[in-house]
Amino acid sequence: MTSAAPWLAHYDPGVPATLAPYSNRTLLDCLADLAASRPDAPALLFKGASVTYRDLAAHSDALAVALASLGVTRGDRVALLLPNCPQFFVAQFAAWKLGAIVAPLNPIYTEHELEGPIVEHGIETIVTLTRFYERVKRIQARSPLRRIVATNIKQFFPWSLRLLFTLFRESKEGDRISLAAGDEDYGRLVARHGGERPPPIALTADDPAVLLMSGGTTGTPKGALGKHGVYVTTGQQVQAWTASVLGQNSVILLPLPLFHVYAHVGVQGLALVTGNPIALVPNPRDLDDVLATIRAVKPTFFNGVPTLYVALLNHQDVQRGRVDFKSIKICFSGAAPLMAETKQRFETLTGGRIVEGYSLTEAMMALVINPVQNANKLGSVGLPLPDVHVRIVDGDEGTRVLPSGEVGEICFSAPQLMVGFWNRPEETSLALRDRVDADGTTRRWLHTGDLGYLDDQGYLFIVDRKKDLVKTSGYQVWPREIEEVLSAHPAVAEVGVAGMPDPMKGETIWAWVVLRQGQTTDEAGLRAFCREQLAPYKVPSHIEIRAELPKTLVGKVLRRALREEALQGRTQAQ
Repeated sequence: MTSAAPWLAHYDPGVPATLAPYSNRTLLDCLADLAASRPDAPALLFKGASVTYRDLAAHSDALAVALASLGVTRGDRVALLLPNCPQFFVAQFAAWKLGAIVAPLNPIYTEHELEGPIVEHGIETIVTLTRFYERVKRIQARSPLRRIVATNIKQFFPWSLRLLFTLFRESKEGDRISLAAGDEDYGRLVARHGGERPPPIALTADDPAVLLMSGGTTGTPKGALGKHGVYVTTGQQVQAWTASVLGQNSVILLPLPLFHVYAHVGVQGLALVTGNPIALVPNPRDLDDVLATIRAVKPTFFNGVPTLYVALLNHQDVQRGRVDFKSIKICFSGAAPLMAETKQRFETLTGGRIVEGYSLTEAMMALVINPVQNANKLGSVGLPLPDVHVRIVDGDEGTRVLPSGEVGEICFSAPQLMVGFWNRPEETSLALRDRVDADGTTRRWLHTGDLGYLDDQGYLFIVDRKKDLVKTSGYQVWPREIEEVLSAHPAVAEVGVAGMPDPMKGETIWAWVVLRQGQTTDEAGLRAFCREQLAPYKVPSHIEIRAELPKTLVGKVLRRALREEALQGRTQAQ
């Protein structure tokens, strides 16, 4: 251990300080090995069906041949407009077998939001769910799109569910469509080329693999380019971290969307590196389906965001004891702050451990996370994983390393950082900066735009986003601190806090809360609760009780949307 990495002394027993040197393997190599050594083992569990490693390898071979026949070649970008379903994995592996780069997109994007990355990234091929087909067609004429492959969500359903879906839901859900001339049906393509294999292509860990969208909630959306090695590196790091609870044949539940780095790199990398099946939930907001999947597959590893944990705890079946969570041994929580009260309630429910972590798209899951066995510090997102380095720098120039306990900008250095933003060299140079350490080692550091501090043991504490900082009457206030206080109120289920312009104070603090089912309170009661625990300048000047909060599909509360909505309401009232 060195003073530059105090966290190493607080790792769980058996977790190594480093996993270097990392291999040159890709997820294609992992899939090929699993298809050869354990062909009949399940790779994916979906709606009662099982997709084996042999199936996944064969289907992606067939689709790769089909895509190649349509003109997809090495370096092309292939968009995936799909929920969590087996077709996502098939299309992804098919594109990689041709040396193409996959570009997962958010299925709830509007036409405008889809058009931006498709045009900017020069995407000519897209694999889409049938219910999104018309949205894609409406932007085709003003985009580079030349090849559209559509797939029905029922493609991998077991026959009984497939029949019921066809009879009662297919038309209503928008999945019964007619393809325009020149567009392709996924099922027919795979059937047409079944048994065929594409010519082998040499891929290394350093080849480009994925474009993940970043910045959509805090700035201009842009594509972060990741290499093939990010999946295996992350998978090996998380495997080492969870080895005490995650064995072979441990089902990994995935209710988080595969267009997000958490699921796409973190969960997928772990599953393919360890050979454990992923149980897919297409829509994390369908809590009944989440619970039905838990009942059916009895997962060991649960991955969620705080809003999902809160929603599950408040579900009537959970409150009535109708769901058995005891198979769950470990839960990861990320993407938003995990309130202490939520952690305690969920751990009591499952008997397992829920650990909060932190990463971001540009870091490609270079992860800080709390130990599985050792101490979890209240309010901390944990320790850097092996070969992940974290330091805190001044928030102005970003050149001065700050001592423990001092708040500044969080920076990451790790083997799997993104290559950069697609066709945005200036923004890349601001985010990724090379620095020479005191020992002469040159490291590439990702400047996150998040503020936090390291304690003297190397635990990281997030303060907030630099852009979310509220300045009121000359004081700096972090929205997360107020959210933590309000979330501890027994009547509060969810909360969002943001600053609102004020001619006298510069900004005032507003809060928006959702109450727990069956609970009541009012603004005066919530403000009184805050006054007991916060300095006067931190107490929200306005608290609004709402039925719901705007969130991303991942479940992160959109403070910006709350602020913009309030500003619009203020303008209309004038």
